[in-house]
Amino acid sequence: MCLNLSKNKRESKLKRYNQKLFLLASLITLGITYPAKLISQPLSEPKINEVNINSKKSFITKAVERTGPSVVTIDTQRYVKKRKFPRNSQLFLDPYFERFFGLDLPNDNRPRIEQNQGSGFIFADGLVITNAHVVNGSDKVIVGLTNGKKLNAKVIGQDFFTDLAVLKIEGKGPWPKAKLGDSEKIRVGDWAIAVGNPFGLENTVTLGIISNLDRNVTQLGIYDKKLELIQTDAAINPGNSGGPLLNSNGEVIGINTLIRSGPGAGLSFAIPINKAKKIAYELLKNGKVIHPMIGISLIEEINSERKYNVVKVGYIVPNSPAEKSGIKVDDILIKVGNKDIETASDVIDQISKNGINKQINILIKRRNKFIKLKVIPTDITNLENK
Repeated sequence: MCLNLSKNKRESKLKRYNQKLFLLASLITLGITYPAKLISQPLSEPKINEVNINSKKSFITKAVERTGPSVVTIDTQRYVKKRKFPRNSQLFLDPYFERFFGLDLPNDNRPRIEQNQGSGFIFADGLVITNAHVVNGSDKVIVGLTNGKKLNAKVIGQDFFTDLAVLKIEGKGPWPKAKLGDSEKIRVGDWAIAVGNPFGLENTVTLGIISNLDRNVTQLGIYDKKLELIQTDAAINPGNSGGPLLNSNGEVIGINTLIRSGPGAGLSFAIPINKAKKIAYELLKNGKVIHPMIGISLIEEINSERKYNVVKVGYIVPNSPAEKSGIKVDDILIKVGNKDIETASDVIDQISKNGINKQINILIKRRNKFIKLKVIPTDITNLENK
């Protein structure tokens, strides 16, 4: 009896063991027969991770990818004729003195080609905007695209007073065009991305913020320009001139133009894109830009007692509309047109809006007396020719 019971137990254990082996074998067979479902899942995970990694681009990368292809290198060539030096010039007595100051030796005083480089960007079909100082005086202009192509370009027009120029590329598109933003919408503290080709290094990118707006260039000691600039701490290097300043969405909000060197280095400036667009379309239409002027320089003084600015006349161009109307040095400008004057920019804006050959009313204060004058602005070129 006991022997039969033990035998039955062994047979039962053996049966269960065989069932487990059969079940294991079935699972292995199933895995071999249908490998796709079991193997595809772990293989798909790295692909998902890879997509996630690529999608985590910074806003800087996205901004540059959006506008970077439109940024161009501008190479210029200027034919410099032979200089004339007096034979008895004392400068040439010491060759070390000449080399130290970069002067030409008499033997090297030959005609030569002077080369320069800057940046720009395509803003319309085949049209490039850049700084006037990049192409000023050039006999030949070559535009380098990001795809490596180099094409000749023609200067359509340039405006030295705002330091802007428009070029036409000699070739067929399609052209990668920059997306233009609205410089009226930017605020101090916004991101600023400067793009350019300094030293021919394509799409060099620097990052900063908008440090200030409406910077009057006279505060920088620049008196021959008519610019109110965007100030940024994004580094603008030599060769970046004419390149775009972008917002965080990759839209052009300014054109890089000035770098502060020496004391206060690290400050960079850009022409607001709204102003640049207006100048560019005037250059395309007329080949030049009209700048209404009355022939005065302005000085801003702070009245510490009343805590407001006083705008005074600092200089008067001889035979200018201002001189003819009776304006004098040290006159305080109270009102121009219908605008109460608080800054020098107010004066410039009102005269610009008035246009040329059209009378504008100006209220001044001379000592303790208020005087009303009528002035007819003229184009700046008429002032320069007098």
